Amino acid sequence: MKIVVCVKQVPDTETKVVIGGDGLSIDPGDVKYVMNPYDEYAVEEALKLKEAAGAGEIIVLTLGGEEAQPVMRTAMAMGADSGVLLKVENAALADGFSVAKALAEEIKVLEPDLVLAGKMAIDGYGHQVATILGEILGMPVLPTAKSLELLDGTATVIRDIEGGKETITAQTPCVITAEKGLNEPRYPALKGIMQAKRKPLEIKEISLAGEGIEILEMSYPPKKPDGRIVGEGPEAAAELVKLLRDEAQVL
Repeated sequence: MKIVVCVKQVPDTETKVVIGGDGLSIDPGDVKYVMNPYDEYAVEEALKLKEAAGAGEIIVLTLGGEEAQPVMRTAMAMGADSGVLLKVENAALADGFSVAKALAEEIKVLEPDLVLAGKMAIDGYGHQVATILGEILGMPVLPTAKSLELLDGTATVIRDIEGGKETITAQTPCVITAEKGLNEPRYPALKGIMQAKRKPLEIKEISLAGEGIEILEMSYPPKKPDGRIVGEGPEAAAELVKLLRDEAQVL
């Protein structure tokens, strides 16, 4: 069984974002980059499927710059067998369709039995690449999996919907996106980290189709107004309720 896992490098959610001097980009100086958290669930699920089958191959696929290599090595340290980096300039400005098209071209060459990815990337929240990818590849898409079972060429996914759960199935090859709760991603062990340095990582320079995204302006959210004290003790409660109702309009 051959599994391709699509991953993305994103800024750590704990990073303090600083807008660059041009007002159109993020200052990379103090930004820490990590694997997209939802993609971690996809990598872990691929590892579990391989372990359950007793054999298989896991290929990590990424679109980005040279700086995306550490994220791929992290996936390999977890247990992935190899990686392919589709190297492009200004990957952050690539739109969802261009990314999906580039990934699809490589996946067609790899001919996997299964494609896994996170449900979305936390930097853009586009929630679209995997769906477009499935459409281009002609594969069914099973989104936001909270559990996954693969048996005799049939993938069965259970996912949360409003008020309940939904079970959906599809024949492989198919595209499945991972949701939080699908599993608990493992931490790379020292042995895995050392082995990852020797695993094959192919870098392919490509050009993206389409014009991409144009950033017109970056700005910080407005500062919250300073709080104020309306009084002390029980007698302040009536005034607080009045202000919440008439001024803040939250009651």
